[in-house]
Amino acid sequence: MTRYLIGRLSVFIIAIFLLTVFSFSLNYFFPGDPVTNMSGIRSFHSNYPLIVELRAGNENIGIQYLQYLRHLFAGDWGQSLSYGTQVFPDGIQHFMASMELIALSLLVAVIVGLPLGVFAASRFRQKTDNAIISLAMVGYSVPVFWLAQLLILLFAIKLGWFPITGQINPLYGIEPQTGSILIDIFLSHSDYKAAALQDALNHIIMPVLILAIMPMMLLLRLMRNATQDMLQKPFVKAARARGLSEWRVLVKHAVPNALQSVLHQTTLLFSLMLTNSIVIESIFNWPGMGNWLIRSIFERDYPIIQAAVLMFAFVILFFNLMVELYHGWRFPIVRHEQYAAR
Repeated sequence: MTRYLIGRLSVFIIAIFLLTVFSFSLNYFFPGDPVTNMSGIRSFHSNYPLIVELRAGNENIGIQYLQYLRHLFAGDWGQSLSYGTQVFPDGIQHFMASMELIALSLLVAVIVGLPLGVFAASRFRQKTDNAIISLAMVGYSVPVFWLAQLLILLFAIKLGWFPITGQINPLYGIEPQTGSILIDIFLSHSDYKAAALQDALNHIIMPVLILAIMPMMLLLRLMRNATQDMLQKPFVKAARARGLSEWRVLVKHAVPNALQSVLHQTTLLFSLMLTNSIVIESIFNWPGMGNWLIRSIFERDYPIIQAAVLMFAFVILFFNLMVELYHGWRFPIVRHEQYAAR
């Protein structure tokens, strides 16, 4: 496991290094002064010492990159060109808002998609299996933005069940502390926490369900195919021959082994959810990273664009690392296949 861990961490560190190089290079791809693009500071007279420091390595690209890394790890990601606020604290709040949405959507997708996939595999090529797979194909094929508009028209405008925009009604006066509205409600000193929590849940239900549909259908298909493949393996047939019930064969033997191949696809699933969250956040005006990035692109706020791209890429790389480490720890065959002796 140590060799596998060192190998995965080495790949992760190299990827982060290349990511910082790309992020640093964006300062020279954007139009305008690279120092302004990097720091977000327009008024050089009021910030003269900082500008001198930033320009100190102007003749040496290596010194500029080291200075960039120093500010990056210190949490000094510059100022917004549009609002004049610090990018890093704002980015953390937008990041937490996005992770709240993605985590809840992933939870819904796993709770619904995996059991449905196992159930479809247990009814292989029967009418129930065909109906579930057809539903999965439709759910996976429908564009997220179109589905969101349809559900808004039905549940928000026609029936009036859910609100359309934002995290919570501003009248509750919940001050943003972490960016996650559910956590902020528990941390607040409001006398109306229960009502605020109910209102926040009403706001979050539609974005979570819409964001969860595509990964749910993908998990359903992956789990169904993996489980059905495991049911044809010799060790499963041997378990049936020993007199085990079909339920015990499914739960004790087929499903745990099927999860190995499904788990390996979660990195693609997370990347898909992160991409779709940009669309969902823009439609529902959810204050997450996607909405933050889209707004900064329209406003040409280069420090925010740079920070959002950096955070998006880092989250994907870190999630991939965690999945690979868990995969290698939980399933020793993964390590043996990679480092087996020839």
